[in-house]
Amino acid sequence: MSSLGRILIIDDNPKLMEDVLPMYGYEVKCANDGLLGLKILDEDQNFDLILLDVVMPNFDGWETLKAIRQNIKTEKIPVIMLTSVTEINKQVSGLKIGADDYVTKPFILPNLLARIEALLRRSNWNKNAKQAKALSFVKGEEISPLTEREKEILTLVSKGETNSQIADKLFVREVTVKTHLNSIYRKLKVENRVQAVLLAQQTEII
Repeated sequence: MSSLGRILIIDDNPKLMEDVLPMYGYEVKCANDGLLGLKILDEDQNFDLILLDVVMPNFDGWETLKAIRQNIKTEKIPVIMLTSVTEINKQVSGLKIGADDYVTKPFILPNLLARIEALLRRSNWNKNAKQAKALSFVKGEEISPLTEREKEILTLVSKGETNSQIADKLFVREVTVKTHLNSIYRKLKVENRVQAVLLAQQTEII
């Protein structure tokens, strides 16, 4: 029986995922820190997805992610960050480096499995043809176009700017920024700024 995909787990405590994911049809390989993970990738780039912990000894997740994205052999491999960091702006900054998604620890297994499945599905789509227009990944429905001001705000969000900083730069009130963000979430069918930036980058809205 062939696996659903090959996953590299880079985490200093990978036992749960190492034990569970094969039960759901995935082939896994583990590295206990970023340096070992990069060594494995140097020898074998045939992974369908990487689960990458943020807090690790020797070489943390951010530095490991940068190295993965700077290597032409590994730059296209989807990466899900595993993090206990809840600050939304740090997650947005991580998207700039090249994270494809986040799962916050301690994670709920069905949530992790759903995100892995969704990311692998999107990755397979992109191997066949790059998305040429903005599409929602939920139910395949077209999403509503953003206004130029909404695109401007979303671009600033993607750079890790807070609502207050965006308001100062655009010479508007913070409540106006929040109103635009709520409109963006509604149009893109997402729930927060991380999801909005992720979808916008993947569909080249910004």
